[in-house]
Amino acid sequence: QVQLVVSGGGSVQAGVSLTLSCVVSGTPHSQFAMGWFRQAPGKEREFVAAISWPGANLRYAASVKGRFTITRDNVKDTLYLEMNNLKPEDTAVYYCVARPGSHWISDTAADFGSWGQGTQVTVSS
Repeated sequence: QVQLVVSGGGSVQAGVSLTLSCVVSGTPHSQFAMGWFRQAPGKEREFVAAISWPGANLRYAASVKGRFTITRDNVKDTLYLEMNNLKPEDTAVYYCVARPGSHWISDTAADFGSWGQGTQVTVSS
């Protein structure tokens, strides 16, 4: 069974950078499409970024494009989200997601069957 363990959240000032990590365990070196979603208090969950396996296809939400970068290390079975120039509106719980498959990508939460535990990112102005 796939397990996703997320780390790297925290409280930061606006304008700084933060990197989230998501380690995949349970099925090492398997082919997973992966992504990040987030949910702010009182708001619906929203798509942030996604990456196909092995990593050629990328997709970003308009609100983070140009500031966030999604990457993956398939040897370490780890997904990353580098977040630059953070804004208060980026404050949310961030979730790592995965779904088996290669050369496939999605920005729809229902397409991903595996979810990590979430990590809080708080950006103050």
